[in-house]
Amino acid sequence: MLEPTIDLLRAEALAAGDAAGYFPAMYARVTERVDRAIGDGRFGDRERMAEFARTFADWYVGPRHGSRPMPSCWQATFDVADDRRLLIVQHLLLGINAHVNHDLPQVVVELAGAGRPLDSLRPDFDAINDILGETQAEILRDVGRVSGWTQWAAGAGGGRVFAFSLDRARDQAWATAERLHRVDEPTRAVEVAELDHVVTALAYMVTRPSAPVRWLLRVPRWLELDDPGEVTRRLLGHLA
Repeated sequence: MLEPTIDLLRAEALAAGDAAGYFPAMYARVTERVDRAIGDGRFGDRERMAEFARTFADWYVGPRHGSRPMPSCWQATFDVADDRRLLIVQHLLLGINAHVNHDLPQVVVELAGAGRPLDSLRPDFDAINDILGETQAEILRDVGRVSGWTQWAAGAGGGRVFAFSLDRARDQAWATAERLHRVDEPTRAVEVAELDHVVTALAYMVTRPSAPVRWLLRVPRWLELDDPGEVTRRLLGHLA
C-alpha cells in the first residue's frame, strides 16, 4: 500500500549529493516497516493507517517539491546538509527534530480536519510511534555501519537515551496537536509560526552544541565514513 511513498523517499535519498540523503534513507526503511505491518494485519483499519503514513511523509517531501511551504526548521536542516563537520547522527537528528516536533502534530490536525475527532487518530499516532520504537535497534545498527562510535555509544546506554528522547518528543507532539486542534485558524497560524521558531532553535542546538560537547564531537567524526553517497546507500540497506 505504501510502495509509491517508499519509492519516493528512496529517490529523494539517492538524488541528494550530500547529507540531505540520510534522513529520507532512514525514513524509507521505517515506512517499509509500516507497510509490512499493514500487510500483516496489525491495524484494524488498513486504509486509515496508510493514509496517515502517506500524509506524514508528504509533510517531508512536500516542502522539497514546493507543494507545501518550506518551514524554517526544515530549511535549517537543508542549509547544513553539506557541512562535513557534523556527525551523521546530527544530520539524522535534525530531520527527526523537524518531522516529529513540527510536522507530526500538524499531520494529526490536518487529518482530523477531515471531520474526524482528534482522539480517533490516537491509535494511528501510537501505532506509527510503536513502529519507530521497534525499528530503533535496526536504525542504530545501520548507523553503526557508517559511524563505528555509535555502536559503542548505544551499548553504553545511548540507545536508551535516544528512546527516552523520542518518547518525550512524541508525547509533546500529541500535546501540541491537541492545542492546535482547539483553536481557530488565525490563532493556529500564530501557534504554528511559534512552533516553527522553537523547532528551528532546537535545530541550532543540534548543530551548535555547547563548547565542551562540540569539542568532544570532533573525535567521533574521524571514525565515520566521509562519502555522503555511500552513507546514504548503507542507510538504505536493501532498498539501495
